[in-house]
Amino acid sequence: MFGLLIAVVYLSFISLGLPDSLLGSAWPIMRLQLDAPLSYAGIISMIICGGTVVSSLLSDRITKKIGTGVVTAVSVATTAVALFCFSVSTEIWMLFIFAVPYGLGAGGVDAALNNFVALHFKSRHMSWLHCMWGVGAAVSPYIMSFALTRGSGWQQGYFIVAAIQAVLSFVVIVSLPLWKKAVGRDADSEEDRSQSSDGKKPIKLKEILRVPGAVTCFVCFFCYCALEQTTMLWASSYMISHNGISAETAAGFASLFFIGITVGRAINGFLTIKFGDKTLIRAGQAIVLSGMLFIVIPNVAILTYIGFALIGLGCAPIYPSIIHMTPSLFGADRSQAMIGVQMACAYLGSCFMPPLFGLLANHITTEILPAFLFVFWALMAAMFTVTVKCTNKAALSAGNEQLDPE
Repeated sequence: MFGLLIAVVYLSFISLGLPDSLLGSAWPIMRLQLDAPLSYAGIISMIICGGTVVSSLLSDRITKKIGTGVVTAVSVATTAVALFCFSVSTEIWMLFIFAVPYGLGAGGVDAALNNFVALHFKSRHMSWLHCMWGVGAAVSPYIMSFALTRGSGWQQGYFIVAAIQAVLSFVVIVSLPLWKKAVGRDADSEEDRSQSSDGKKPIKLKEILRVPGAVTCFVCFFCYCALEQTTMLWASSYMISHNGISAETAAGFASLFFIGITVGRAINGFLTIKFGDKTLIRAGQAIVLSGMLFIVIPNVAILTYIGFALIGLGCAPIYPSIIHMTPSLFGADRSQAMIGVQMACAYLGSCFMPPLFGLLANHITTEILPAFLFVFWALMAAMFTVTVKCTNKAALSAGNEQLDPE
């Protein structure tokens, strides 16, 4: 039963990653057929992001009312419907409308699943869970490419992914009885086993913000995703200007960051057996810094390639490990509310900071990328340190043991 539940959770996170890279891979064709400007992809992306922020902030209230399994099933089904609507869209305004449920579904499953795994599974599963997101995000461009090369059009690519999402939603619905059973055999502690955020009174946002260490934790998430998404979007452009290589070559080597983060999370799952979340986060931050130092070195393309791979490798443990620490840092009763706001802040960083860099690069140069990334790296590292200190101090003041898991 336990193994089956793990499989369902992993499949659910693959479903979360599947739609994420569809728009980027299909937009060059979509915009021509829909007679839309190139910039409209950014509008669609921001609408999707807005939906994810809203559903992430509401996740605590909704999950406590209907449970994680139901939230996951409904969220995946909502995304499937939105993708199907994309596949039958013939006007750009239709995409703007259908992007709303697209984002709402993604944010709901993201926050609910992250909290469920943080409460009931060991840290290695959190890393592998986010690795599964990478699998989903990597597969969908191939699905779109398959549809396009067959002459079926981008609509067929969206339809195929919508069908996969519908099947995954059915699997989650069938598995609902498993979600209601306490998952104790692989939990981190007896405290985690005995506590659940489902069914309790939702915590208001103003109450969350008053929790010691909460605000700094949210800033940490914002900065991490700003760094990650800016690197993903602008690595290729930086290589072209910094190393003087062709656009085709840069596009290929820019994938090293994505490979680094996906492979890194797979490896990180095994490292959690020996090392704690905090240690892995610190190690990841150090590797990211080393990667940034590599990409600063001019006129040596191989070092730039290695640098972006190292940045991806270093990013790998940070996001899943901080999420997994959330119940320990803030308490299992607050974890769903905390993770919901964490996801919202993460999406805000992903949504607004890459365009900000584009604006700066347009007026200055893409050569400022390492400096831009360093600002968010330094703030992320500082905010994580402050978060741990604040939560430890609060725990000691309350007469509890220190909540600084290694």
